[in-house]
Amino acid sequence: MTYIIAIGAYLVLLMIFGLIVAHKKVKTSDDMVTGGHRIPFIVLVGTLLATWCGGGGITGSASVVYTGGPWVGLITFAAPPIGIILLYFIAGKVRKSNKVTVPEIMEARYGKAASIISALCVMLAYVGVLATQLKAAADIIVLLCSSSGVEISHGVALAICTIIIAVITVGGGLVSVAYSDAVSALLMVGGFFAAIPILMAAASAQGATLPPEKLTITGGMSGWELLGYFLPSLALMLGDQNMLQRFASAKNSDEAKKSNIGMFIGEILVIISIVLIVTQAAKLYPTLETPSNVIFQVAVDYLPLVFGALVMCACMAFIVTTADSYLLSSATNLTNDVYQRYINTKATDKQKMLVLRATIVVFSFIAVALTLYFPTVLSLQMTAYTMYGAAITPAILFALFSKKVTPAGGMAGILVGGLATIIWTLMGTPYGIQCAIVAVPASVIAILVVSAVTRCNDPKRSLEALYQDN
Repeated sequence: MTYIIAIGAYLVLLMIFGLIVAHKKVKTSDDMVTGGHRIPFIVLVGTLLATWCGGGGITGSASVVYTGGPWVGLITFAAPPIGIILLYFIAGKVRKSNKVTVPEIMEARYGKAASIISALCVMLAYVGVLATQLKAAADIIVLLCSSSGVEISHGVALAICTIIIAVITVGGGLVSVAYSDAVSALLMVGGFFAAIPILMAAASAQGATLPPEKLTITGGMSGWELLGYFLPSLALMLGDQNMLQRFASAKNSDEAKKSNIGMFIGEILVIISIVLIVTQAAKLYPTLETPSNVIFQVAVDYLPLVFGALVMCACMAFIVTTADSYLLSSATNLTNDVYQRYINTKATDKQKMLVLRATIVVFSFIAVALTLYFPTVLSLQMTAYTMYGAAITPAILFALFSKKVTPAGGMAGILVGGLATIIWTLMGTPYGIQCAIVAVPASVIAILVVSAVTRCNDPKRSLEALYQDN
């Protein structure tokens, strides 16, 4: 029961903190979406880190580490740091373009049709990522209640988590999310590192060791399997609107680049902590029925009460901070790139705020429905990542850096990447090849081929025009 009280208190305090900050700093829809382009550096670093490190990492990816071993964990977790290094060169470009959302950049280079289709792809992918966070959060609540002798259905736990996350996001948009994220990022890193020596001592005391197959580089997995876990995370990271939206909230391009360096350091610390915790847990639990719950289970069973509560709060921090970020981004897309552009072009700021908040609520319910379709967090996580990484990332990178890409080429990449993801998923991942391995290259090839045989005669769609007067 102590764990439930601790997490409940943390979530309530997080909501109150976010709402207080929002009350002071959120006055317009621009404040909701970008923080008025004045998010402080340390807060920006915290929200970047907390946004990326979510429920997928401590459930889906943790299950991969548990199954394959620490070397497999380091290989699959290598995608985010590599992506962050590449993001350093992207961050300044995004801030320089003065564009807030992915569809805005797509429209600048590829036209209105590309903007609409990319907005739909972003919303679909992000609601999927949101669903992974809700599923993971509900798993925590169910596990803790069960360990305390309190029976609660997964549906009730899901409803509770959804309401809390929606309230945080509705309350203050990016300002509330960013400041809450910064606090949670500190909790995440501190809580996980505090647990490591305790778990190492517990494993040593029992003489527990890893099975030989988990000490190999591949952990019994094929190269295709490893690539299937690595590529979706890398592709999502490079074009993630959450990252781009936060770069846009920086005071200037230099600030955006510096925040990326801080995120890199934080991500390395998080990866090390997760791999070490799961490795010790794999020693203590040779055959765990639900690998995605490995971190939650070891915290409850082996950590002293105070440290266990700290880790469980850190886990919830991972989830909440990612969930509210992806929820906000998807709502921003619908409000800015669909409603304001095509439904009500003369919308007042008050109307945009209303639509933004209403959309947050609607998308929360859609995410809940998605959790019922996918059997595991990992399957949902990989599908959502791939939808974004294939449909959006190649097109957005070409838009920011390539002079030769054409509107037709960009559109082709979005369509091919999105359709390939949907078709391959519905086919049940033929031959065991993860969707990203097929969809991402298909998108890149489509952009290159179509751009080679078409032209762009509109100077407003040029690379130079994207950065002009910004």
